Amino acid sequence: MIDDKVKELIAIGASVSANCHPCIKYHVNKAREMAIDENEIQQVIEVGKMVRKGAAGEMDKVISAIVKDNKEL
Repeated sequence: MIDDKVKELIAIGASVSANCHPCIKYHVNKAREMAIDENEIQQVIEVGKMVRKGAAGEMDKVISAIVKDNKEL
């Protein structure tokens, strides 16, 4: 079973990767209320950024292929 701290840290990373502004504000504030260490919060933010950048890079490849080949979406 995952404890509440881990759930909140996962929610922060997911919020970053989803580009959800209200979500990240909510979950960072909630983590701080739970006295989760700022270093841990920053670490999961960095992981979320890596996921977001990876997904954006892959989307760019798909877009380029579609435009280059004049494919329909």
